[in-house]
Amino acid sequence: MVADWARAWNGTDPQALGALFTADGTYTDEAVGVTFHGRQEISGWKARADSLIDDVHVTVRSTHRDGDHLTVKAVCAGHLKGAPEPSAVPMTTLLDLDRNHRRIASDQDHYSLATVLAQTGLPADWTPPSVG
Repeated sequence: MVADWARAWNGTDPQALGALFTADGTYTDEAVGVTFHGRQEISGWKARADSLIDDVHVTVRSTHRDGDHLTVKAVCAGHLKGAPEPSAVPMTTLLDLDRNHRRIASDQDHYSLATVLAQTGLPADWTPPSVG
């Protein structure tokens, strides 16, 4: 599942990410403070990320599984459009799987937006254009 998740983030088809989730799955980006519900919204989030960040990609560093719960340590990298520099920040993702372990029921991404902004050269009060 983690390899599929990373492939979906590193690919260019937003539907590939949404397809990994249950019909009522949730995706939360804790740093930005948004949550998306269902495959369509999750696919839309990936499309939005691709439109805001050139070469957005994740590199998985380690994983830990405890039953239906996966913890993924990764580096999320890319170049926010309009930023002077690219960024590559550590990220922890918590994935909860459905009971058959075939789909993601929830995804919570944790990373430091302040670190992203510091690396990119954007001001500390920068926020992405309106989401949702």
